[in-house]
Amino acid sequence: MANKSSRRDFVKKSAALVAGTFVLPQIIPSTAFGMGRRIAPSDRIVIGSIGLGSQGTSNLNDFLKLKGPLQFVAVCDVDSKHLGNAKEIIDTANKNKDCRIYGDYREFLEKEKLDAVSIALPDHWHGLIYSAAANKGINVYGEKPICRTINDGKVIVNAVKKNNIIWQTGSWQRSLFNFRRGAELAINGRVGKIKYIEVGLPDGNRGIGTPPVMPVPPDLNWEMWLGPALKVPYRGVSHWDWRWILDYSGGQLTDWAGHHIDIANWGAGLEHTGPVEIAGAGVYPVDGIFNVPVEYDFLCKYANGIEMRVVNAARLPLGMGTTWHGDLGWVHVDRGDIITASDPKILAEVIGENEIHLYKSDNHWQNFVDCVKSKKPAIAPVEVAYRAISIALLGEIAMTTGQTIKWDPDKQEIIGNNRASHLLSRPYRQPWTLPTV
Repeated sequence: MANKSSRRDFVKKSAALVAGTFVLPQIIPSTAFGMGRRIAPSDRIVIGSIGLGSQGTSNLNDFLKLKGPLQFVAVCDVDSKHLGNAKEIIDTANKNKDCRIYGDYREFLEKEKLDAVSIALPDHWHGLIYSAAANKGINVYGEKPICRTINDGKVIVNAVKKNNIIWQTGSWQRSLFNFRRGAELAINGRVGKIKYIEVGLPDGNRGIGTPPVMPVPPDLNWEMWLGPALKVPYRGVSHWDWRWILDYSGGQLTDWAGHHIDIANWGAGLEHTGPVEIAGAGVYPVDGIFNVPVEYDFLCKYANGIEMRVVNAARLPLGMGTTWHGDLGWVHVDRGDIITASDPKILAEVIGENEIHLYKSDNHWQNFVDCVKSKKPAIAPVEVAYRAISIALLGEIAMTTGQTIKWDPDKQEIIGNNRASHLLSRPYRQPWTLPTV
């Protein structure tokens, strides 16, 4: 996300780097002691990173700011410039030259003995790499959205649960006071019975036409970057503009669903379910390689009568953020510490001792580290993240087909619509295959 306040640009000139043979440092990871995942005798959590672009590097620096027993030992990326930059950051923090580098996540996961891994990648890779890390028994801090398709998400959730790992989604709004406060007011009935929720997400990118085919930069492994996606020539979209192409992402809709839709679910008690009906329409670019919706508007209906409208922010009076509407008023939250209500008295309400107090975290990255040590669930666990992004993905299917989608949130199946059901997954280019659920 471009507007995360702590993000910095660490792109530097560096020579191409290749992974070699290194001597393992004298750190015993907790994995050496079996599935109990106890912390090493040194009390250090051994961690690595996969994906060191803008968000991956931002997360790396956020982890390095923490107090506690965290030690980065290895990084993996398909761009050697990213690798060189990340290695320099880690080596400086560790005061040595021992950080190991990899260009292939499979080698990284096979050779490194890690307690945890921070992963930030284009969405089309999430199903494969998130499930692979979980199946190695490694605790994961994984960026949102956790999946590109519903089927990817089911595989990831299954892998996390089967291996009993700690999962933290990068939905860091949960660790900010105003979002938690707004959700607590909503779920404790301070606006009355919730009937309707508005979720405003950014307007889409209008596109750049079709950039010319150009030589692949010598630092980039383009074939590995594409992975399971359709093989196409390089047009300069690898490190940011991929999010405007449906093969890799759903645009602003899926990029932000893991934030504001997640908060909407939190305050309405909808974290472990989903809508039963979804319908809407989108506006798409008419030419060029950018093909995600630039405008979108769909309505989700729930079995308990709640309706949730997900829409590009320009169409809403309050714009970006989440607004819970009840029969006694409304409360709205957004970034920039924004929390407003139909009546200021709502914001002054005290949540009683016996009422619902939502999970409190003041630092999203520290919360992950603390939970790796304590084995308690993190504030943004895997199923919660899956349920949030599934709403956006179902909205995408409804807009693509132009049909009203009937959804079974328990079986996680589309009802009576074979065409729409085919869109619950995307074909993987060989030899890449996704594990079955």
